[in-house]
Amino acid sequence: MKAVLFDQPGPADVLRLGDFADPVPGPADLLISVKFAGVNRADLMQRQGFYPPPPGASPILGLECAGVVVEVGGEVRGWREGDRVMALLPGGGYAQKAVVDYRSAMPVPSTLSDHEAAAIPEVYLTAFLNLFLLAGVKPGETVLVHGGGSGVGTASIQLLNFIGARTIVTAGSDAKCEQCLKFGATVAINYNAGPFAPRVRAATNDRGVDVILDSIGAAYLMPNIEALAHGGRLLIIGLMKGAKAEIDLSQVLRRHIKIFGSTLRSRSSAEKGEIISAFLEQFGQKLHAGEIRPPIYKVVPMTEAASAHRMMQASEHFGKIVLAIS
Repeated sequence: MKAVLFDQPGPADVLRLGDFADPVPGPADLLISVKFAGVNRADLMQRQGFYPPPPGASPILGLECAGVVVEVGGEVRGWREGDRVMALLPGGGYAQKAVVDYRSAMPVPSTLSDHEAAAIPEVYLTAFLNLFLLAGVKPGETVLVHGGGSGVGTASIQLLNFIGARTIVTAGSDAKCEQCLKFGATVAINYNAGPFAPRVRAATNDRGVDVILDSIGAAYLMPNIEALAHGGRLLIIGLMKGAKAEIDLSQVLRRHIKIFGSTLRSRSSAEKGEIISAFLEQFGQKLHAGEIRPPIYKVVPMTEAASAHRMMQASEHFGKIVLAIS
């Protein structure tokens, strides 16, 4: 099969189209003929050598895809050849074929195109896991989401709006802030126009937010603490700006702050299956009604995967960048 490969870590230009052995499905796996694959920042980190795949996973980039089931393992239940499928992958999406444990797959509703479906699993399940299963966001609470124009950011805005939570986002330009507001964010803050924490406090009458979803890491640790309300929850899901920082633990103790660290990729197939089941139980009706719909910034041919990575690196996108697998 054809796949997007790289021989050594490096900049986007190391990506190339090449031949790779077809994946072999196990007894609990689906073999998918991939039509589209979502592009995520984790892919850029892996390409640079900072985020190796978990043991046993495909070395090929790609954490989500959509396509058609072409083979079903003997232990698989609820799937058959020819079904439309979108899947949460530990790797392997940037290729013509991918295998996945059937518990990590979801049927594609008729309301979604294949390229929209490929933009759902990684970002919506990341948002759901952290905001709902870990932080337990409730209606009426206020949530700060860093990178509001990203795939996870836009997914978070949608899901939080569904339950009646208030969403404050950060973004890197006034134009992107405006896009976030049009998409449903309550407040949007340009992080390049000054520190975000004082503006978060001002937007909440100095109370602070109940929950923060952070993919930035070290550089935002103390400003996040400043922006949290008493009893607030901080979820760290990425380290774009560093992994090491000092923290004033007295504030954590005095204000009863909870800090979570979470990744989705390294979780077991059983855990992923439980997350998907919970997501479908809470939001499945909206998914099948077409109310859950990711904004697509651009669909790029797999032959131009390097261009897709450069777009994401520059943060010029709003929503999702998707590869068309031919």
